[in-house]
Amino acid sequence: MVNSAHGFGLEQYQAEQGRLILKFPRFDFDSFPSIGEQLVTLLSATVIEKQQDADIHSWLIDFEGCQFFLKAEHYSESVWLEALTPKQAREESDFLAGLFERGF
Repeated sequence: MVNSAHGFGLEQYQAEQGRLILKFPRFDFDSFPSIGEQLVTLLSATVIEKQQDADIHSWLIDFEGCQFFLKAEHYSESVWLEALTPKQAREESDFLAGLFERGF
C-alpha cells in the first residue's frame, strides 16, 4: 500500500544492481508519460532522452548528477529505476530508496 498523495512508493530495492522497483499509480501505455513527468518533476530530475517500444517506456533521467533509466512496462504495470553505474550511484540510489520507502 502506498501512503502518499501522489501514489509513489518502494516495492523492492536491489542495491547491488542499483534497481528500485516502484509502487506506482495505475497506468496504461498512453497515460504513463503524464505520470512519469509528474514523478520526474517531484524528484527535481531532468529527462535526457525518451524511448518507447511496443510495451515499454524507457527514459534516461538525471538525478543529482547520476543517470538512471526510468522504465515502465505497460502489460505488467511494472515501473523501476535503474542506475546506469550502480556502484557510483549508490548514495543516490540509497537516498531514492529511502524517499520511495516513505512514499510521496
